[in-house]
Amino acid sequence: MTKLTRWDPFDFGSLRMFDDRVEDWMRRMFRPLRPSGDEPLDIAIDVTEKNNTYVVKASIPGAKKEDINVSVDGNLVSISAEVKKEKEEKEGEKVLRRECYYGAMQRSFTLPTEVEQGKVDAKYVNGVLELTLPKKAGGAARKIEVH
Repeated sequence: MTKLTRWDPFDFGSLRMFDDRVEDWMRRMFRPLRPSGDEPLDIAIDVTEKNNTYVVKASIPGAKKEDINVSVDGNLVSISAEVKKEKEEKEGEKVLRRECYYGAMQRSFTLPTEVEQGKVDAKYVNGVLELTLPKKAGGAARKIEVH
């Protein structure tokens, strides 16, 4: 017999669980529209501000250093990368499920102030790209009085 549970409209945990189920269902429902298991991978980022610099940590697993491109235009930062897979097939091996993505990915975002483009530093270690973006002198936002 099925157990009935009382629904509490103020229980946000059950609402999140419902949202997760709907999102999972939608993802599975529309997966056939994508070409043969290739799902775009997002570049996850963390942006922090320290004194006069921004520090960006971007997760780009599986990419090689030479396949990562970073561009800065004023306060717009763009990161793109190409993740390549060496195709290896073994005799008698059957792929049951493939969830790894190989291909191009990109991410762009804006910062509150402009960046000193000549002093940008980029390091890539263990799948994490770390950008140090110094703020441009005089690039701080100023309040404008409305008359």
